[in-house]
Amino acid sequence: MNSAEFDVDGVRFGSGALTFLLGPCVVESYEHASLMATSIGEICRRVGVEFVYKSSFDKANRSSIESFRGGGMEFGLEILAAIKNEVGMPVITDIHEPWQAEKASEVADILQIPAFLCRQTDLLIAAAKTGKAVNVKKGQFLAPWDAKNIVDKLREAGCEKILLTERGASFGYNNLVVDLRSFPIMRSFGVPVVFDVTHSLQLPGGLGKATGGQSQYIEDFARAGVACGVDAVFMEVHNDPANAPSDGPNQLPLGRLEPLLTKLKQIHELVNSGEISLTREV
Repeated sequence: MNSAEFDVDGVRFGSGALTFLLGPCVVESYEHASLMATSIGEICRRVGVEFVYKSSFDKANRSSIESFRGGGMEFGLEILAAIKNEVGMPVITDIHEPWQAEKASEVADILQIPAFLCRQTDLLIAAAKTGKAVNVKKGQFLAPWDAKNIVDKLREAGCEKILLTERGASFGYNNLVVDLRSFPIMRSFGVPVVFDVTHSLQLPGGLGKATGGQSQYIEDFARAGVACGVDAVFMEVHNDPANAPSDGPNQLPLGRLEPLLTKLKQIHELVNSGEISLTREV
């Protein structure tokens, strides 16, 4: 079954489109958010791809109590609203508790459910009832076919714009692995599927009090996902990952974004050109 198609503030998801969710892990400041949104927007225009600006107002699932979480909901949403209105692009941000859904929906075009919370029924229902698009990251502990229950919960609550995101599965301690079968399996539920490339390269808790990462493999993972026919690619991007306050080890340096997007667009066009087929003949 092909994925459903829908529009989010002029950005198309599903049915042949390749869309990008890009931005830094967490809202750091207005100046930094403006720099990142403007820079990413210029790159996407040059390459000719559509994107939604991604950044979180709170990172509630940090490895340590000492880890940076962000400036809080009011701080983060105010900055995201400014980015949306001044730079001119749709935005996506995480929510962690049901009461946050309505407030966040006043700013965000897409509400994102973190992987660890993907089975929280009250959170899913609250997000669905806002009427906004909802992106749910499949938990590291779930099989791809189990994600059908997520879709059913959202649809039952009235959500018409659903995204499912693959971000790797736990593979022993402090490691993740991506099962490429998850892309066609989750697309069979009739929803667009996103590949979270950068979080799939995390080493959860790998630095003791922080999460490690292997950003050197971002390009390899992204190419593989697009070749498999995903509908969207999620990547956290930062101008200075080494000094990022959150998830620096697995964020894509801004300088590597344009050549990667160019290559991914080429792969997507080839896959959809009819010159090659990814459909198995029976």
